[in-house]
Amino acid sequence: MKFSEITELTEDELKLKVADIKESYMKLRFQHATGQLDSTAKLRQARRDIARINTTFSQRRKEALKTDDKQEK
Repeated sequence: MKFSEITELTEDELKLKVADIKESYMKLRFQHATGQLDSTAKLRQARRDIARINTTFSQRRKEALKTDDKQEK
């Protein structure tokens, strides 16, 4: 998933997306442990997608704090 696609989603959609990715990541880890996983790159991609979504959450929180600070002044 590209970062530009992630930034277009709402917070509720992002929460659902990160929950789905975490669940699939857990399944991939089990497949890897049992030797059934074909491509270990899927593990890396899932971790990176989770990080991208968390980064978006962080950026949105910072922007919200900045706007709150400006409104108080």
